[in-house]
Amino acid sequence: MLPSLFNHLLQSTLFAALAGLLTLAFRKNRAQVRYSLWLAASVKFLIPFSILIAAGSHFAWRAPSVVVQSGLSFVVEQMSEPPVTVSIAPAVSHLSTTDCIPSVLFGLWVIGFLIVVTSWWRRWRSLRTVLRVATPLQLESGIEALTSYGFGEPGVYGILRPVLLLPTGIADELTPLQLDAILAHELCHVRRRDNLATAIHMIVEAVFWFHPLVWWLGARLMDERERACDEEVLRGGSAPQAYAEGILRICELYLESPLQCVAGVTGANLKQRIEEIMSHRAVRKLNAAKKVALLAAGTFTLALPILIGAMNASVVRAQVASGLPTARFEVASIKACKSDTVPGIRIGGGVSPGRLTLTCQPLMSVIRQAYFFFANGRFDPPGLMPPIEGGPGWIDTDLYTIEAKPEGAPGEGVMRGPMTQALLEDRFKLKMHRETREVPIYALTVEKGGAKLTTAAPASCVPSDIDHAVAPLAPGETRLPICRIVGIARDALNLYGASMTDLATALASRRLGRDVIDRTGLAGAYEFHLQFAPGSGVALPPAPPPQPGADPAAAPAPADPADIFLAIQSQLEKIGLRLESAKGPGEFLVIDHVERPSEN
Repeated sequence: MLPSLFNHLLQSTLFAALAGLLTLAFRKNRAQVRYSLWLAASVKFLIPFSILIAAGSHFAWRAPSVVVQSGLSFVVEQMSEPPVTVSIAPAVSHLSTTDCIPSVLFGLWVIGFLIVVTSWWRRWRSLRTVLRVATPLQLESGIEALTSYGFGEPGVYGILRPVLLLPTGIADELTPLQLDAILAHELCHVRRRDNLATAIHMIVEAVFWFHPLVWWLGARLMDERERACDEEVLRGGSAPQAYAEGILRICELYLESPLQCVAGVTGANLKQRIEEIMSHRAVRKLNAAKKVALLAAGTFTLALPILIGAMNASVVRAQVASGLPTARFEVASIKACKSDTVPGIRIGGGVSPGRLTLTCQPLMSVIRQAYFFFANGRFDPPGLMPPIEGGPGWIDTDLYTIEAKPEGAPGEGVMRGPMTQALLEDRFKLKMHRETREVPIYALTVEKGGAKLTTAAPASCVPSDIDHAVAPLAPGETRLPICRIVGIARDALNLYGASMTDLATALASRRLGRDVIDRTGLAGAYEFHLQFAPGSGVALPPAPPPQPGADPAAAPAPADPADIFLAIQSQLEKIGLRLESAKGPGEFLVIDHVERPSEN
């Protein structure tokens, strides 16, 4: 959550800096232009780029088979991670003091937020009291007017139904010319809906009270708001001297408006305003070049994140290396299984020479295979299976038999991954996108005493190759283990020729409930042999007995992630490594659209 907040604050700060540079370029133009720029900078605090990127994801187009993420897309995506919406409870024994920091900071934020809101609410309440005892005043201004002894300077109260509040007896204190100019100023606030804009910025100040920039932005908005009304009053024909004298007279007699969203007449830098009113300097109109520059800046700011959202949310295809075959199935048959077939049980299927056969599979199982296990055209899953969100319930219950014959002779991994993706997109109209959110993870680190690792011996393992049959063993020959693939055992983890990233991936797959990220900084290939059985420090609880009628090949119910964590942690400490609770990026697959296929 904190990195996402920092990213958003950085976005908004840079956006405000850009707005400040633009105001310098328009310093000789109308104050309304500069006011609009500062207001845009304020509103940006309420609109993270992630919202615009999410909006753009609804306009995704079909992407090519090979997807390469641009550098610009990566930067904006990293600066626009949405807030955390997933939480996985860690084991109590490994909580660190850093886990309490977000809670402490949130508590401080709540205190500051309540102080700001309470202060404004008290002043608003006193203003409402004045309004209740005010008496109507007849003016030819087209707006409801009230007068009261308890109110300070003239001001406009309210947002949806604004009311002009005037102190009693003001007509006796000002000359007719002065009063007309002051009333023209207040009516300008009404036409411009300044109270609404100021109320929006007050929300920004309440939410981001800890950021000095938002209070500085409030001062800039006040300055340019009053200057914009001054310019309009003078353009309406009011005499500069009478107008300036009327403002000074009000300053002598009345208090300033208690709230920013009650637009008065004496705000901003009064000395500078009087000088500008008396000089009545000519204000340049926007020329064509500046109009184009403003339009381009606004369009670019809004369109860029939306465009990136559309690019990143295009139909997900494997991010495969350049040159990977992109063949499609020449012929494909999809048939629904009978309703009496037990859901979720794989009856059969696989890859026969030259064709793909999946028998009575739920669509969710096929999606996991195509978009995760074989996403890169080979069996090399990149860690913990990302959650798949969205989609109707039938994708878990309806079973389908898929038989497909490819063009050419692609490998098994290509057929199960990229080619199956294309088939699902064509026949099931499947549209998906990937999302990255900040989630709890484990960081694999080195203990203070250093790592005690076993370096992989040369030729100690063989690379994985699912596209070619394994050669038969000669008499007395021992088969070597497969490199970088975790050994299958409930109470053990065996890796050969593996990097630290491979170890992190294997640990995540041990049902820890979180992804594991390598932060050891160690390079090279190693052997890892971790035991989680009795005698290894901490034992996993015994697997429950199979239920009557259950599939004998089905995996036993997983152990509690906290128990697995303790077992793994005790084994890692023996080789100088450790898992630490942290926050990091977590990937999610989101189904945007899917349809039942027509059989053929």
